[in-house]
Formats: sequence, C-alpha cells, structure tokens
Amino acid sequence: MATHTEWEALNSEAVSLYHQGFYDRAVEVAKKALQVAGQVLDLDHPAMATSLTTLAGLYKIHDKYALAEPLYKSALAIREQALGPDHPDVAMSLNNLAGLYYSQGQYAQAEPLYKRALAIDEKALGPDHPDVATSLDSLAELYLAQGQYAQAEPLYKRALAITEKAFGPDYPNVVMILENIAGLYRKTGRDKEAEPLEQRAAAILATATPLSSKGNTLNLCE
Repeated sequence: MATHTEWEALNSEAVSLYHQGFYDRAVEVAKKALQVAGQVLDLDHPAMATSLTTLAGLYKIHDKYALAEPLYKSALAIREQALGPDHPDVAMSLNNLAGLYYSQGQYAQAEPLYKRALAIDEKALGPDHPDVATSLDSLAELYLAQGQYAQAEPLYKRALAITEKAFGPDYPNVVMILENIAGLYRKTGRDKEAEPLEQRAAAILATATPLSSKGNTLNLCE
C-alpha cells in the first residue's frame, strides 16, 4: 500500500528530474505522485495541492497551458478550503494561476489574482517580507507588459527596497529588479536614469558565484 513517504519521495523526484533536464520523465513521476497522493491523502489535504502544483508547473514550463490551468485551479481551491482564504499558500496558488494567464497574454484575468496575492502576503507576512517583493514585481511586470508604466514604476521600486533590506544590495534578485526598472526607464525615454542601474546590475553579476546567479532555481511546488 502506498504511503505518505512514498508520495513525498515521488514529488521530490519529479522536481529533481526536471532540474536535470528529463522533462518527460518528470511529468510521468509527477503524475504517479499525484496518483499516490490520492490514495494516501484526503482529496482536500494541502499536500494534494502541492502535487497538483508540481504537475501544473511542469506543464506550464512547456506551454501546455490547457493542461496546467485546471490543476492550478484545483490546488487553489484545496488551499482556500483547507487553510482559509488569507493564508500565504493561497497567495502562492494565486500567483501561479496569474502567472499562467500572464504567459498567455490574458492580462485582465491575471491582474485581480496578482492583486489578491499581494494583499494576502502583506496582511499575513508584513509589508517588508520578501514574498511581498515577489508579488510586487509580478504585478509591476504585468503593468509593464501593458504599457502602464506609471503603475509599474512604484511597485518595482518598492520591491527593490524590500529585497535590498532583506538580503543586501548584492543579492541576485536585486539584479532582476534593477534590470526591470532600467527597462522601464528605457521604454519611457529615460536613458540617463537607466544607465546607472544597468551598470550596478552588471557589477553585481560580475561578482556573483554560479550558484547564486539569477535563474538557477525553480520551485515547482509552490
């Protein structure tokens, strides 16, 4: 009979396989993990949401949006039911679903989800928590994609301030936000303001170790 430990091992294996570049195998293992979760857990258990999210994340990465969407929605519903509507894990699911819509250019569907996730994180974690910075950056990126520069700029700047306070001025995520702000300045004809941000980002990258460089990690289980 399947056990909770077996489910945990399968879910971890799926993520590991993805990071090793074995996408097809990762999907098969993630499906198996979800099947096992259904055998050992109640269908409304938060761990079910984790399994659903892992498989949905794998589908999203390879643009299989129609397969990912119902899984993300199910994970969100489980977390809302099990944890309450204002739990940080609910914010994670909202960000996941919003990100799926963003990737498809469905900005009107993504915006209220990003806003709700931000509100949850601010209330549950405090206004200076790193997860708040992540939500701010996501919402700013959404506005930037739509040319709503005035709405995006203060969100990016607040995300930068939170990240610098939490991790220091040379943290890899600082580079990402600096580049985002610089890109916004370039789009609005403020090249002189963009240049020092780009230079600072390049200087941080030049001294970063490979393990701390941007984009090395991806958490499918959020």
